[in-house]
Amino acid sequence: MNDTLTFVVMKDCKISRFTLYTKPALLYLRLSSPTFNLLQFMTVAPWRGAIAHALHRNRSLVYARYLQLATVRDNRPANRTVVFRGFIDDTDTLKFITDIRSEKVEQIQKIPWGEACWYFPNTREQFRLNGSLTLITKDDISFQQAYYSTWRDLSDAARLQFAWAHPGKPRANLEAFSPPQPDANKPLDNFCLLLLEPVKVDHLQLRGEPQNRTLYLHSAAGIWDIVEVNP
Repeated sequence: MNDTLTFVVMKDCKISRFTLYTKPALLYLRLSSPTFNLLQFMTVAPWRGAIAHALHRNRSLVYARYLQLATVRDNRPANRTVVFRGFIDDTDTLKFITDIRSEKVEQIQKIPWGEACWYFPNTREQFRLNGSLTLITKDDISFQQAYYSTWRDLSDAARLQFAWAHPGKPRANLEAFSPPQPDANKPLDNFCLLLLEPVKVDHLQLRGEPQNRTLYLHSAAGIWDIVEVNP
């Protein structure tokens, strides 16, 4: 194991990098330890730098922002592909969007937990993010700024889908898929912001012999523990 840790942090679309020195035999790192007091000044989790680096290295791939999100349906897994829409301000909360009429909304209302699996082809690395899920609608007081800004940032085609016929129901006629174009400043009632707040992140880097795997675990004290494990 190397005797340094390099962290990459993205803020305001700019990447910053700094290195911390550790003991060669150290396999378990705790951010509250004196050696890592510098990290207490970071406003985001340590795994955010790795994701920022992966997004930057895979920026030529449009589908690098697509990931799989699993929820629970009748005690069985339910999975689908969603689009990463950024983070909530300077937090560790990931943003997605969904239709309030979709099946996953009912699943999240019953069991508000899920896991995202995110693979980056260019750098051959995978992130699994396990955490709580929160649905934000037009009537919710919290996250209203994020709710409206996310709607405005959508393309016209993406906004139009929230006016389509009810998803998952028997196929409607073509007229049901040709509604008037929604107002870019007025989200439709069917539009829902979906938030994922991770409590565990599993980062697997497939390059290298052997491969590298790191766990980031969020403790009850609000501290991120970093554990290197076998791939």
